[in-house]
Amino acid sequence: MTPAARMAAAIGVLDEILTGSPAEQALLRWSRTSRFAGSGDRAALRDLVFGALRRRDSYAALGGALTGRGLMIGHARAESLPMARLFSGEGHAPAALTEAEAAHVPTDLPDDLPDWLRPDWSAALGSRAAEVAAAMTLRAPVWLRVNLARTDPAGAMASLAAEGVETQRSDLLPSALRVTANERAVARSKAYRAGLVELQDLSPQLACAELPLVPRISVLDYCAGGGGKTLAIGARQPDARLTAHDAFPARMADLPARAARAGLRVAVTDKAKGSFDLVVADVPCSGSGTWRRTPDAKWRLDRPRLDGLVATQAEILDEVVPSVAPGGCLAYMTCSVLSAENGDQVASFLARQPAFRLAGDQLWTPLTGGDGFYLAMLRRG
Repeated sequence: MTPAARMAAAIGVLDEILTGSPAEQALLRWSRTSRFAGSGDRAALRDLVFGALRRRDSYAALGGALTGRGLMIGHARAESLPMARLFSGEGHAPAALTEAEAAHVPTDLPDDLPDWLRPDWSAALGSRAAEVAAAMTLRAPVWLRVNLARTDPAGAMASLAAEGVETQRSDLLPSALRVTANERAVARSKAYRAGLVELQDLSPQLACAELPLVPRISVLDYCAGGGGKTLAIGARQPDARLTAHDAFPARMADLPARAARAGLRVAVTDKAKGSFDLVVADVPCSGSGTWRRTPDAKWRLDRPRLDGLVATQAEILDEVVPSVAPGGCLAYMTCSVLSAENGDQVASFLARQPAFRLAGDQLWTPLTGGDGFYLAMLRRG
């Protein structure tokens, strides 16, 4: 596909997303009906679509319309691309610009945040609000976690480099590697298939590194999902007794195989029993910290949805209280930067559960290199 044909395809996919279809579903439908497209075309289309969604409102302002075509005109203007060549109407290219489109001069560009959310965003991030919002318009880097139960960072980097995957260590966590070249080859690399590395963003890696670990610690990952944090904990403390739980067990279907690849043993259950030294609750949330990766979610979130998530988080926190052993810790986590899901949620929990105290909390943002992520350590007794 030519660059112009890719842009035309992006216009169609974006129009579908703007009418309410999730981005991943819209891209998958396009792939299934466009068998002529190669892997490079699919990757390029994904980059165009996700880039436009990250900067939806500013691209719409540049392009003169909140449509797929308007977003692609805005993209072309933002990147100083050859407009006449891309919008020629020839072959599979989008139609030529109209006189109005060509003459459009944008005024001030918006900050690519939903209007209703801006007060919450500013209250949560203070002086960093504008900078974090700008960072959310950029593509997220790919991070790997070195499985220290299998190798060390140098060994993992050498194995990846042998297959053309270049990485560099994080200054904040030596076992975290940022992929700097050939990121799409990671999943088929020997290092990945042998369990030397796992895909995991820097921020949750930093959060897991803050968790208290002692020999033979018992750990319950209550909202385990795919089990990334379970495996991260096990890599740091191989003799930990790991239990993974999720309200939707199908999400953990791949965890036993992933654990075996990593050289770990994990008990998987849909009914957590007993008490644990450490309970991790990475609760369902707005995902506002991950909007670089899932930019369409930014535009689907609204106040009723956020309020519903806050209520669910409170229910989960109260639910896990019996699973925390006396003297144990509850690690509350979200991939959100919003106070309603983070500090305010913790304050409400402590008011309801006087047996717990706050041992410390931390908020990471894309300004540190990873996604937005929150951790609060709540100690019992």
